Amino acid sequence: MAEDKKLHEKNRGSGVEELIEVVEFNLGGKRYALNIHLVREIVVMMPITPIPRAPEFITGVLNLRGEITNIINLNKLLEVTDTAIRKDQKIIVLVPQAAGGNNVGFIVDDVKSVIQVAEKDIEKMHDNASLKLTTIVKGIIKLKSEDNDKKSKGLLIWIDLEKVLKDMVGA
Repeated sequence: MAEDKKLHEKNRGSGVEELIEVVEFNLGGKRYALNIHLVREIVVMMPITPIPRAPEFITGVLNLRGEITNIINLNKLLEVTDTAIRKDQKIIVLVPQAAGGNNVGFIVDDVKSVIQVAEKDIEKMHDNASLKLTTIVKGIIKLKSEDNDKKSKGLLIWIDLEKVLKDMVGA
């Protein structure tokens, strides 16, 4: 997004390590991330009204403080191990600009934290990777341990939700 470019341009040549903020969440037992600038809020699971004949990945709609919000089951959309909707899950609601002006939320198993990641710790996806993979994955984030040594705390799959949403609506 524009915010990423501004941060990149602001820090270029300044010797300051470039940081990107992402929201870390769990889905189907795996760790994922998405750009913090896409997130409006995170809410607890609430009653969702199903929409007849909707695509399988659309769980339904809910009334979030007077606004009708479309709810997408990210498990089904990303073809991750599907689990039944549970009360302990969370809904990540996106800013309307990220979804073409629509109110959209994604069901995730849990939201862990907002983290800052150095650009050097992100392995960007290249166009020569699997076509399907490059349409949903922005990159792989290599997490480091708290004391910033070489030990890894694991990997996060950085989802490109803007691209996923554009592909869904055919824009």
